[in-house]
Formats: sequence, C-alpha cells, structure tokens
Amino acid sequence: MFVDELIRAVFQILALSAIPFIWWLIAARKEPFFAWVGLKKPRVEDKKRFIIFVFVALIVAFLMSFVLDPILPDDIQLANERFRGQGISALIPAIIFAFFATALGEEILFRGFIGNRLCGKIGFWGGNTIQAVLFGLLHGATMFPTLGIAVPLLVIAFTATLGWLMGYINEKAGGSIIPSWGLHGASNLYAAMILAGLYSKLT
Repeated sequence: MFVDELIRAVFQILALSAIPFIWWLIAARKEPFFAWVGLKKPRVEDKKRFIIFVFVALIVAFLMSFVLDPILPDDIQLANERFRGQGISALIPAIIFAFFATALGEEILFRGFIGNRLCGKIGFWGGNTIQAVLFGLLHGATMFPTLGIAVPLLVIAFTATLGWLMGYINEKAGGSIIPSWGLHGASNLYAAMILAGLYSKLT
C-alpha cells in the first residue's frame, strides 16, 4: 500500500499541476513556478486574525468528517475508502494520501492557480468565492446520480466553505499555499483515520 500511494501521489501532483505549469510557461516565466503557485514561505502580518481563521477552518474540517461519515453509504467510492478497516497499517499510506496524493495537487490547482489568478483579475472576494465553489463541486457533483440532492449539496457546502476559508488564510499568509496545504492534509488524514479505525484506537 505504501508504494502504491507513493506512485499515486506523484501522478496526482503531476496531473493537477499540468495546467498551471503550462499557463506559467506561456504567461508568467519571469517568476519562479513554485513561488507563482504559492509554494513559498508564509508572511503573516495580522497573526491574531490568521490564527482565528485557522482555528475556524479546523473546526469546519473536523465537523465535516463527523457529519458526513455517518450519512455517506459504505459503498460510495470516496478517495480514502481504500483505508476502511485497515487499522495501524494504513497510517503511513494515509499520510502520503492526505498530504501529497490529494492536498498538495489540489492546493496548487485551486488556491495557487485558479484562486490567485481570479483574485488578481476580479478581486479577492469574487476570485476566492469562485475557486471555493469549484472546489466544492469537484468533491460533491459526481454524487448526485447515486445519492440524490441533499447529501451531495451538503458535501459541496462543507468543502466549498473549507475552500473559501483556506483561500482567505493563504491571502493573510502573503499568498502562500503552505497553510492551506497543511490544513487540507490534516483534514484528509483525519477522515482517513476514521475510516481506517485508527481514531477510536488512538483516543
């Protein structure tokens, strides 16, 4: 499972970074690619506001797991479903999955590329809202054919809210996606731990 997750992580990062990289090659090569997509040291001026919003984002992320896990059918094909019931053997693969196979590529695409480009064009509030809605749709839109309306809308609402908060946190960190990468990875890891059965064993 470890090697499989490592390979999956590499391909996922490359796939989600492809469009941003091509765009950068064509239009933005004056700035290093990693800095352009927000992979740079955070610069936080208003630390109090930053910490408050990090705390709010963590609450939303963990509340999302508590609310959604009981109402999503066991047979729904979530990205972290393969960890269900795996126990402690899933911990390292789940860390790779959470922080690299999903969080890093999605942060590069949604916050680092889509969010930053839109915010530069139409302003922070509009740009951040659009990237958050797109982020929510990515996670919930495919569920409509099998789960009806209510559950997918709840998934979209939670993930879009979390996406908006992470975009705001990045804005307060000088455009760095490092904070949202950490939050996103922690949220995914927590959800994977619940499915693996680790959470009940560690608490």
